[in-house]
Amino acid sequence: MPASHISKQATRQRFAATDRLARHRHDTGYIAVVVSGGYVEAGDAGRFHLRAGHAVVHQCFEAHADQFGAGGAVVLNLPLPGAASIPPAVLLEELDAVVRTAERDPLAAARLVIASRSRPAPAQADWPDLLAAALRDDPLLLLAEWAEASGMAPETLSRGFKRAYGVSPKAYRAQVRALTAWRRIPSSPLPLAQLAAELGFADQAHMTRDVHALCGRTPTALRR
Repeated sequence: MPASHISKQATRQRFAATDRLARHRHDTGYIAVVVSGGYVEAGDAGRFHLRAGHAVVHQCFEAHADQFGAGGAVVLNLPLPGAASIPPAVLLEELDAVVRTAERDPLAAARLVIASRSRPAPAQADWPDLLAAALRDDPLLLLAEWAEASGMAPETLSRGFKRAYGVSPKAYRAQVRALTAWRRIPSSPLPLAQLAAELGFADQAHMTRDVHALCGRTPTALRR
């Protein structure tokens, strides 16, 4: 899955009714502000039903898929200033101020989103979302056991999850695991082999391959 690039300028995108975007990844972080309409986004931080006034934060190398509603949507993309600490999706209290500010200064508009009074948007909580959260929390989770405990056949679980998230549960776990490794490697005091085992990789070489596929750099290079 190739990474996509987001401009440091503010950009507007218009999506028609029932448009779909397959799961994709961006190599830079950005904030998507829903100006009108709405859509469902399923990504590495969960699945959210977004409408006008919501802002969804995409950290660097996160992936997501989008399904637009009957009215389509207009989305304002803003550059994400650094490693901002903000929930993955929020409902803004001053959407108009953010849109006006973006016309003259996209970074200032992004900072306004981060600093403004807002409340987190609730994530969806159907069984695919519970499974996605379980996979993020436990990289060693056995899918067959989770399916059995939920009263589902493994094939049903795989098909239903892919419909919701645009990727199989195994692929979702692998991608989120690589993203977690990329985030932890530079600051973790653990030897790389130990960190690989903790995150559920088969071995250090496995982690190296997946991290390099994600960001184009090896764990050793990241630690430099």
